[in-house]
Amino acid sequence: MKIIGIDPGLAATGIGIVTGSGHRIDDFSYGSIQTKKEIVLANRLDCIFSKLLELLDSETPDLMVIEDIFSLSRYPKSGITLGQVSGIIQLAAARTNIPTVEIPVRETKKILTGNGSANKHQLEKAVRHVLNLSAPIRPYHASDALALALIGLYRFG
Repeated sequence: MKIIGIDPGLAATGIGIVTGSGHRIDDFSYGSIQTKKEIVLANRLDCIFSKLLELLDSETPDLMVIEDIFSLSRYPKSGITLGQVSGIIQLAAARTNIPTVEIPVRETKKILTGNGSANKHQLEKAVRHVLNLSAPIRPYHASDALALALIGLYRFG
């Protein structure tokens, strides 16, 4: 089974792909789709959508696991922007007939680190441990996406 994890972000959308069955991991890859803040919002969203469509067409995953969006009360606009990014990610999945599930970030952290309040470094370290990697996974958005893909594999693979 091939699972793609997506960590939505306007500046960097993390991508993690895991292939395997249950807790057995046969292969994995990761990266991110980046956009520049000088570009208008509509074009940034189009860039993420277009690149994700290309990736989904070439990789043909069985399932997409997306980090559920959240909003901090002191940064309400960022929650709205994340909602827009998440919407185009779900649209790309719909266009390529890939089923999706959303997982809250605290649940992801709890499953892989044992602590729902773990920081990005702790989550990245847990993902590295599962994948037997010594080198850090960068950007952190990619390690977050790999975490989501791993959980998808554990639950649905």
